[in-house]
Amino acid sequence: MSDVEANKAVVQRFWDALAARDWDGMKALLTDDAHYTDVGTPGEGGTGPDGVVRRVKIGLEPLSGYEHLPGTNMIGEGDLVMTEHTERWHFHTGEVIDHSFVSVTELRDGRICRWHDYSNIPNITDNAPQWWLEHIITASTTDQT
Repeated sequence: MSDVEANKAVVQRFWDALAARDWDGMKALLTDDAHYTDVGTPGEGGTGPDGVVRRVKIGLEPLSGYEHLPGTNMIGEGDLVMTEHTERWHFHTGEVIDHSFVSVTELRDGRICRWHDYSNIPNITDNAPQWWLEHIITASTTDQT
């Protein structure tokens, strides 16, 4: 297996762990200094496995349902892997959002050291319930690293 194929396999395992909300499985695939952020959103993101997972949990933990939809596209070059994917978010108040991302991950020694998500933030702000938006704004602007 080439280094690029090995990197893509690590990233796929990471997405599988995320889809299952397997926080420990995600942490195992991150470097000690990994950084995660949703580009264009408040806050610094999360650093280190605990900080990354803490940041992700802000948005996903309150969801009543969460899934990755079929149709993921993944390309890799060297230590970079880019994934185009869509997540479906279910809220206990009845709203459902299909939200698409391009995720850029960089790997070092077989683990993810950088994960930056690029998405259409108005898709979330226009369709998510107010209680959830208030939750993520408050939590995201608090020190989460």
